[in-house]
Amino acid sequence: MFSFKSIDQFLDYFKDEQSCIDYWEEVRWQGDVISPYDPTSKVYRCKNNMYKCKNTGKYFNVRTGTIFEGSKLSLRKWFYAIYVVLGNKKGISSCQLARSINVTQKTAWKMIQKIQMALNVDITQSLEGEIEVDEAYIGGVERFKHSKKKKKNTKGRSLVSKTPVFGMVQRGGFLFAVVVSDTTAKTLLPIISNTVRPGSIIYSDEYKAYRSLDEQRYDHGIVYHKKGAYVIGRRSTNTIEGFWGHLKRVLKSTHHWVSPKHLQKYLNAESFRYNTKHLSDCERFDVFLQ
Repeated sequence: MFSFKSIDQFLDYFKDEQSCIDYWEEVRWQGDVISPYDPTSKVYRCKNNMYKCKNTGKYFNVRTGTIFEGSKLSLRKWFYAIYVVLGNKKGISSCQLARSINVTQKTAWKMIQKIQMALNVDITQSLEGEIEVDEAYIGGVERFKHSKKKKKNTKGRSLVSKTPVFGMVQRGGFLFAVVVSDTTAKTLLPIISNTVRPGSIIYSDEYKAYRSLDEQRYDHGIVYHKKGAYVIGRRSTNTIEGFWGHLKRVLKSTHHWVSPKHLQKYLNAESFRYNTKHLSDCERFDVFLQ
């Protein structure tokens, strides 16, 4: 596969639609075209980059069954959008993307949403070792709002104007973040149990929801923030808290405001960037396509 190190090289390599189709076919099928309708079927090559599934008689192309299916936009514009959405540390706004590829803001927004939705992965029992857990609250600061829109009792863990999110990060490994309905033990503990393998060490602050962690399954280490302690030996939640700080800066500076309905998609994008931070932009682009 070609390795590009800059946007100039990226655009030079994907100079036309056919170069994008050829690249996508190689990434998706590695030279062995598989029918999305019947993986066991023989496949015939047809004109205009189309294929025919022998067993079902249906035609398809490399877009079929992907986020590109049904889109009137060229793959070249899609590839550029993927490259800049995932490559920019703080993402890119739909307005900026629209100007860059000459589409409407609405179209650019839908493209970003599809890219972010494709990043939703199953990580059941995938975290192990030393795990940091923490919750955060995403929403506007009341003192910056118009007086008519300000709400009372919004400080701390209030859900009046904020959306709760929960995150877990494996030291030296992957991070997972999810929007939750609340931050009670009834909500958070099943997520931990489903994601973190037994025998792992879990670090958290003194929040009461974590007190009933199954001591038979996990070794629980607490950092007492209220007492001014943020690092006690190996115990700390600095990594996950650093991620929350970055997430809030991204939402505030690039997107300005994100509705609770779409917040999970933005969490997916930021988690993906964090989990691929050791990769080059080219490698990250290939990981997404795969």
